[in-house]
Amino acid sequence: MPVRILLILLVLGYYALHQDIWFWRTAQPVVFGVLPIGLFYHAAYTAAISLLMWGLVRLAWPGHLDDDETSGRNAPRTAASKEASR
Repeated sequence: MPVRILLILLVLGYYALHQDIWFWRTAQPVVFGVLPIGLFYHAAYTAAISLLMWGLVRLAWPGHLDDDETSGRNAPRTAASKEASR
């Protein structure tokens, strides 16, 4: 299975998991003695989706966005490029 298809399926799966209708009407069980299950679910979901986003950036980031375009007229001038042109 190509990586692109796997990433698309993961994004769709995480999107479906975000719609957590199963914890809307109850605060039980309580996790670690203090966290309602819905809050714990969203904390765990946030950690998992952060890992997915990291993977998306590492594996699917378009390479042309990182190209150095300092030779163009419309390229923003940074402090380093101003120093180099002196």
